[in-house]
This record gives sequence, structure tokens and C-alpha cells, in this order.
Amino acid sequence: MCEIFCFNSDKPKQINQCLECFYNHSEDHPHGWGLANMQSDEFVIDKEPVKASCSEHLKDILSNPVVGKNVFAHIRLATMGEIISPNCHPFIEADDNNRSWMLIHNGTIFDYPKLNKYVDKESGDTDSERILLYIIDEVNKFEKTKGGLSTIRERFNLLNELIADLSKDNKLNLMIYDGDLTYIHSNMRETLYYLNNEDGFMIASTPLTDDENWMEVEMNKLFALVDGQIVFESEPHENEFVFTEKHLKIMEDHIKSLHGD
Repeated sequence: MCEIFCFNSDKPKQINQCLECFYNHSEDHPHGWGLANMQSDEFVIDKEPVKASCSEHLKDILSNPVVGKNVFAHIRLATMGEIISPNCHPFIEADDNNRSWMLIHNGTIFDYPKLNKYVDKESGDTDSERILLYIIDEVNKFEKTKGGLSTIRERFNLLNELIADLSKDNKLNLMIYDGDLTYIHSNMRETLYYLNNEDGFMIASTPLTDDENWMEVEMNKLFALVDGQIVFESEPHENEFVFTEKHLKIMEDHIKSLHGD
């Protein structure tokens, strides 16, 4: 599986130390890396289909201060899709009202037929990119029916419904950014943690510091963050994901195919 990271705060902070710790996990997640620094007027994104520890480009980035208030990172262990740049996270797409969306995913979609139609529309061949295309389609439908832009509450409610349904028999640890809200979701035990202090929220697949205040993200809920604060929190759904032998075999067969085994 992949690992994911998010920093959300009310003011820009330098986070090189945490990013370096995060990318040090790339020995076990060697199929690509990504970094997204969401500025007020643009998304600054870098990604490569190489192991993070081997990337000269990433070393150059981390040799300078990485400062931001909405920062996302990803290291990939491919369970679906080839090891190519279009399959590296984060994924970016705009909706019909020119709102840019970003998504990073730790998990696998084993069964969700509504995503099948995006196979021919996506740039790569990952289930993760299809999730983003599906969400944007649903947002477009909602705003077309409404006849105007959605509010942040309406978007949260819509994503809550979509993600709860997507999580049935699928591992769905997600971080999504829509320019206003940062959405966080996990539906598997001990796979996503957060630290909340005076600097803001830091969320990662594994704790990145020795601080004893890291806590597990509450499962089966959707959270929305703005400026280091939780502004919306859903009721829990019932779709906890638990690996079975069937899931493991699907993933193992795909990883073997990437290595030509």
C-alpha cells in the first residue's frame, strides 16, 4: 500500500523535517513520490515514478525550505496501475466551474462499477485517478442541478455520501483538497494518524515524530479542515475495510506483474 501525508494550518510553516521523515519510508514504497503545496492562487505539484530516496529532484526540493499551510505528500506502492508518471499521486482535475481539485489515495478499489467508465478518460490507469474523476462528475451534476456554485457545506455533504458508498469493500484512505476544504477519510484500523498542536494538523499513515500525542484518525468518518481546524465532521458509516485472502492475492498478483514475475 501507499503512504500519505497532509499538513493543514492557519499560516505557512516550514515542514522539511517531517517531509524528510515521510519520504524515508520509500524503501517499502518504491514506485513513485509526489508533493503538492497548495498556495492561495496556484497548486505547486512535483511527482516522479521513481523511489523517493533515489530522486535528485526531490533532494533539490528538500534542500530548500518547504513552506506552506496546505501541503500534501505521497509515496507509492503500486497495487493498481503501471509505474509511470501519470499514475503518481497527487491527481489534479478541474470541475466545470474551474475549481481545481486534488486527491491522494492510500488503498485499493476492488469493486465499484461506477468507476469503470473513467478507464478511457484518465491520463494513467489507476483506480485513484478514477475516484477523482467520479467525484468531479458528481459535483458538476450537483451544481448544474442547483444552477450555481455549491457551498462548502453542500460539497462536504455530497462527498460524504460518495465516499461512504465508495468505501464498501474497498480500502479508502483519502486526502482531498478543493481550494477551500481539506477532506480526510480512513476506513482501515491503524493506517492513518494525526497530530494536532499549535502548528496545526499533521496527518500521516504512520506517526512522523516522537511526540506521544499522535492519535489514530477516527475511522469511517469524513472530516473537513480549514486553517488547522475541523469545520465539518460526518456521522460514521459502517464500511470498515478488513483485508481478506482474496484482497491480498489480487494485490500480490499485480505487484508480481510489475516486476515481470
